[in-house]
Amino acid sequence: MDIQKYVDKDILHKFEFYNYGHAIEILHEAFPLEWKELQECLRELKLTLGDIKIEGGNESPIPKKFDAVLYPFGWREIRISGDLIVKEYPRRIAMGRGKGKFSDEPSDISKLEGYVDGHNIDFLKNRVAFDLEWNSKDQTFDRDLLAMRTYFDCNLIDVGVIVTRSEELNEIFKQERDSRGQLLMKKYGASTTWMGKLIPRLDSRRNGGCPILAIGIRKDCVEGYDRANEYNTKSATFCRGEEI
Repeated sequence: MDIQKYVDKDILHKFEFYNYGHAIEILHEAFPLEWKELQECLRELKLTLGDIKIEGGNESPIPKKFDAVLYPFGWREIRISGDLIVKEYPRRIAMGRGKGKFSDEPSDISKLEGYVDGHNIDFLKNRVAFDLEWNSKDQTFDRDLLAMRTYFDCNLIDVGVIVTRSEELNEIFKQERDSRGQLLMKKYGASTTWMGKLIPRLDSRRNGGCPILAIGIRKDCVEGYDRANEYNTKSATFCRGEEI
C-alpha cells in the first residue's frame, strides 16, 4: 500500500502509519472531512522538550494540544452504556412427525442492565473514533481497543484512529533529563503506551473487526531537538579536543 496516496506530504516525515482493516482507505474515501481534520490536528502538533519533560497525568500539555484543534471542529469525548434484551422463542409442539415451528411471540423476556457500560473514547465524530495515548500504562491499549471494538459492534463507528509515541522518540528520552536530573526514559519506559506495545495487540486482533489506523509521533514533531542535539554533539566534540 502506498501511504502517500492517503496522507498529506507535509506530515509524512513527522508520523508513522500502521494500517489495519483498510482503515486509512475508509477514512480517505468515506470520511474525507474527518480525515482532513485529523490531519490538520497532526499538522498543528508541535512539541517542545519542555512539553515532554513535564510530569504526566492531567499536568501534561500534550493532550490539550489535541483538544485545542479537534474541539472547535466538533469532535467530542463520548461514553456509552446499553442494556441487552434477551427474548426466548419456544418451538411449538408438532402434530405428527418432525418438529414444529418456533413461536412468533417470546415466552420470556429478560434484560441485562449495563451489558455495555463505561466505554469511553477521547474523540468521536460522524462514525470516526480517535484516541490519544501519550504516556499511560500499556494496558490502556486493551481498554481503548475494547472500546473501539464495542462501538464498532454496536454500529456506532466504522473506523478508529489511535495516536501514540513512536519508538524513535526513545532517542530523546535516553539523552534528556527531567527537572530532578533523571533520564526521561525512566518515565517513558517499556511498560507505557508506545507503538511497540500497540502493534502486537493489533496483530493479535484485539480490535476485533474494527478497522484501526495506528499513528506514531516521531521525533520530528519535537521542535528544536535536532538543533539542541547538534549543539550538544559539537560541544562534546570540542571538549574532547581540549582534553586531548
